[in-house]
Parts: sequence; structure tokens; C-alpha cells
Amino acid sequence: MRIVLLGAPGSGKGTQAKLLVEKYKIPQMSTGDLLRAEVAAGTDLGKKAKAAMDAGQLVTDDVVLGMIQARLSKPDTKSGFILDGFPRNIPQAQSLDAMLARLGQPLQLALLVDVDTDVLMKRLTGRRTCGSCGAIYNIYFSAPKTSNKCDKCGAALQHRSDDNEQTVGNRLKVYQQQTAPLVNYYKAQGKLRTVRGVGAVSVIFKNVTDIIESQIRPLADVMGKIESAAARQAAKAKAAAVAKTAAAKAASKTAKVPPAKAKAVAPAAKPGPVVKKAPPKKAAAKPAPKAKPKKPAKPAPKAKKVK
Repeated sequence: MRIVLLGAPGSGKGTQAKLLVEKYKIPQMSTGDLLRAEVAAGTDLGKKAKAAMDAGQLVTDDVVLGMIQARLSKPDTKSGFILDGFPRNIPQAQSLDAMLARLGQPLQLALLVDVDTDVLMKRLTGRRTCGSCGAIYNIYFSAPKTSNKCDKCGAALQHRSDDNEQTVGNRLKVYQQQTAPLVNYYKAQGKLRTVRGVGAVSVIFKNVTDIIESQIRPLADVMGKIESAAARQAAKAKAAAVAKTAAAKAASKTAKVPPAKAKAVAPAAKPGPVVKKAPPKKAAAKPAPKAKPKKPAKPAPKAKKVK
């Protein structure tokens, strides 16, 4: 399954992504994680990204797309992937679609975790983090038992400087201007599905998996059948090609065998001079016999008179 997660900051899509990774055993590709990994590895893409960040500039789309493509070349992405944090606008979405189409791995689902703006403000401004064990609390929804103290280790809780109303308000405004139009973009493709991101995490996750099972699994079954049929057809074509090659080789070997030597035949004697035969002599014609003169007929006897 190939999924892109959409949602405003504080919507909880990151939490849902981690649960999806555990359930379906497919990798999550967060642009932030990819950038850090490439920079740490010192790759060409990592060097370009670091140069941009050191100069206080945004990493270009080409660099980010290159990182995603490099990540997709690894074996663990064959069963699918989850994109989180990219694309952030329409041009990025179009470039991503073009790249995935070239790779033969188009997106199957765009999942929006939808949360109202006032809830997002409370989630982000009320967030508190334990500096010792990393536990996360919220003074509005999941406050610690003791104010500003971690329930797990007792350490003091910290409040990020950028988790204030002005900064959070600006972040949500940017999301509405740039990222929210992606909802209509994927809706026009018929890939958008929405889940409410309010309530227990387990309930939200159940809704997410229900959408995935109804949207992707039937498509995966169909695609599996198509791929199986294509594989069988390819196997037949390969077997036919192998048989044809073998037959051609056998015919070639037969043609190279020298024919049996024929027995020597004495050359025909040259014909001698032609002797013309004399024409046979014609026999002399015998004279026809002379016809004998016919004797005169005797006169008939006279009749006797009767007395």
C-alpha cells in the first residue's frame, strides 16, 4: 500500500503513521528524517541539503524528491510506504506523482486526519514534554497528575518556545494557504479519504485501518491477479523464446555437419567422329503380270422342238 498522510500540525497524523508502520510493516518516509539521514551519511543530496540549510534557505523540491526516490530503491519499500510531511503544495504533489509514475509506484490513498482549528490550537499550545524521559503531556487533554512534573520520572516538564499562540497561529495559516488545497487535488483523483482526528488514539486508528482495508485491499487483490496473469504470460513467452533458441542452435549444428563423400565416377568417354550411314538401296519394282485374254463365251444350246 502506498499512502500519503495529510493533516495540519497537531492533527496526530505522525502518531497514526507510527501505528500503521507497526501493523503493516511498511516504512514511514518523513522528509525531516530523510534530510537528517542524508546529511549524516554525507551523500551528494545530503551535502546540497546541508548547504541550503546552513544558508538559511529551504531545501529545493528536486533535492527532496531525489531523497524520496533513493529511499524507494530500498527493498523494504516493495510492499508499500507512508509519506508524511510531503508534499506540502500542489507543485510538489504534481512532481511527486510524475516521479512515482516513472517508478511504477503511484499513490493509492491520500488520508486526511481532520481536526478543527480551535482543537489544534489547544493541542499545540498546551503541549508539555519531559526533558528526562521524553514523555508528552497536554495541559488541556492529558495533564500530568502534578503540575509541570512528569508522572513517570518526576522530572520537570518543558514548554517549547514555538508552542505559543502567535507562532502556532502562523503555522496553521500557512497550512491553510499551501497544504489544504491538496485535499481538492487528491479528491479530484478519487484518492482522498477523511478520518476525524478527535478522540482516543485507538479509535482513530481503527477508523484509519477500516478505510485502508476497504480502499486498498480490494485494489491490491485485483492488482495481484493482474500481476500473476502477467507473470504467467511472461513465463510462457520466455519458455517459447528458450525453445526457439534451442531449436535454432540444433538446426545450426546440423547444417555444419559435412556431407558424406560420394564415390568417384569415371569420366564419360569422349564420343568419336560421327560416321554417316549410307541410305538403304531401294529394291527394283517387279513388272506387273500381263493379263490373259478372256475366252469367248459358248453359245447357249438351241431348244429341241416338241412333236
